[in-house]
Formats: sequence, C-alpha cells, structure tokens
Amino acid sequence: MEYDVIVIGGGAAGLSAGLTLARARRAVVVVDAGEPRNAPAEGVHGFLSQDGMPPADLLAAGRAEVTRYGGTVVDGVARGARRTAEGFEVDLDGGGRLAGRRLLVASGLVDELPEVAGLRERWGRDAVHCPYCHGWEVRDKPIGVLGAGTHAVDKALLFRQWSADVVLFTHTAAPPTVEEAERLAARGVRVVEGRVAAVEVSGDRVTGLRLSDGTVVAREVVAVTSRMVASSPVLADLGLKPVEHPMGLGAAYPAGPMGQTDVPGVWVAGNATDVMAQVVTAAAQGVMAAAAVNMDLVNEDAERALAGYRDGNSPATIP
Repeated sequence: MEYDVIVIGGGAAGLSAGLTLARARRAVVVVDAGEPRNAPAEGVHGFLSQDGMPPADLLAAGRAEVTRYGGTVVDGVARGARRTAEGFEVDLDGGGRLAGRRLLVASGLVDELPEVAGLRERWGRDAVHCPYCHGWEVRDKPIGVLGAGTHAVDKALLFRQWSADVVLFTHTAAPPTVEEAERLAARGVRVVEGRVAAVEVSGDRVTGLRLSDGTVVAREVVAVTSRMVASSPVLADLGLKPVEHPMGLGAAYPAGPMGQTDVPGVWVAGNATDVMAQVVTAAAQGVMAAAAVNMDLVNEDAERALAGYRDGNSPATIP
C-alpha cells in the first residue's frame, strides 16, 4: 500500500501529526520504535488536562485515537529512506518497506549525559533536567545542580524557584564570575568546586553527590543539563544534517515555521527540530506540520485533477 504520509516517530509529535492527518482523511502510517524520551518519568507535566498522566498511557491513548480515524500504527524502526517517482520509500528493521507521497519525521532526540557514575540509572526519576517538567515534584528538596556547559549558573538560579536548598557543583563548568557568585550568594545558592565522580544512592533514592576527592555532599535531587541530539538515518539518507543549537544545548534539524525542511516533501516536528520542546509543544508542532503536509497534498491533488480536466477527462473525485 502507498500512503499519503509516512510519519516516523510515535511520540507526542508523531501521533498528533498522525491524528490530524487521519482526521483529514489521509492514508497515514505512524512508525513507532517504542523508545520515547520521557519513558523513565512517572508522569507528563504541563500538558493541559493530561497533567500527571504516565507517558505510556498518553501514547497508548494517542495510538487509539489515530487508529480510530483510520490511521495505521506500525511497531518498528526506520532504518533509511530514498526518494521515488511518487514520493519516498522507507526501510524498516526486519526488511519491511513503506511507500508514501510525503514524509514527516518526529523521531525525537537522545539526551547525552555527563560522565558521572550512577547518573544514567537515575535519569527521569531523581536526576532531572527541566524544572517546568519536574520542578513541582522536587519542590523543597535538597537539589544539586551539576555544572556542565555554559548555563550552570542560570540553571541553579532557576531551580532556586522550587527549593531554598540548592547547591551548584561546578564539575566541568567554569567557576562563577564575581558577579555570578554574588547573584548566587544573594539567593542562598552554595557553590561546590571540583568534579563530581558519582551519584550516591541508597534504598533506590539519591542521597548525595560524591566528589573526586571522596567528599559526599548530601542531596536528594540532581539537576542536569544534558546535551540533546537529534539524529535520524532517514533524514541523513535524504541529505539533511542536524545543526548546533544557538545556545549550545545540542543539535537538531532546521525547519521552517510549519516544519518544512530544505528537502521538498519532507517535514520535521517535535524534538527532531526543537530540542527545547516539551510534550505539549511537540504535540502542537505535530499538528502544525501535519496541516502543512495536508495542504501540500491538497495542492498536488488539485494540480493532478486540473491536468485531467484540461485533457477533457471527467473531474477526479478525491476525498
């Protein structure tokens, strides 16, 4: 079967795109690898009417909505793609292949974490990155901000909004300037210099951060700045490359305001193009990109019908 649109990625962006296109009466398939970025989190936050819903439940509801309107969801990993006379072909793991007129990639990103023993195991639980996603859940707890990159001071001051007990560990970040140190001191944020070697855990909860000299500073939450990187073999096959975020936060695929890339017929949405997009933002981007894809197909359908009409044939009936 040839689809109107192949959507790569079954997260909030991809499923929202699939739902929008299915409701537009397009033949749409969503390819889902089943590895959502927020899988370790207990709940999705900041999503109006769905706050606190477990990520798996949100995605299950989204899948059901897509299929209810006639869309298809396929479990699998997209390994590559190529352009064809009619659009695109996408190769799936296991040897499967899909054909579609348009392609929308919403495959998200990967969080690259600092090399600190035990950090990855706590990711999404008591090692967090976004105060708007997790701040309320860690409010009033002792928070350790792990310095990395160029925004460590800003992150410490931001998390101070949720807790009066915040410690900034410089780790690999530059020590605060005199002015930054004054701002931190004014807000009661303590600075601990030196590299962090490990996250201390007891009873399945964080108890502190251990420095390379063996000193342990008691903490219950670790705030981390990850490097967020989008990488898609499908987009790579079509000649697209991720570019660095202007704030140094990672890399993603550039696109226009509605998600269109420089490759005709290819759109991106969610974290694949916006490393800072939260779940609700990614969902909105999926809707916008889907609307743009549908309009592109509407114009193509009209051109095809017009060509037949001018040739003296009956007008084409297109749903």
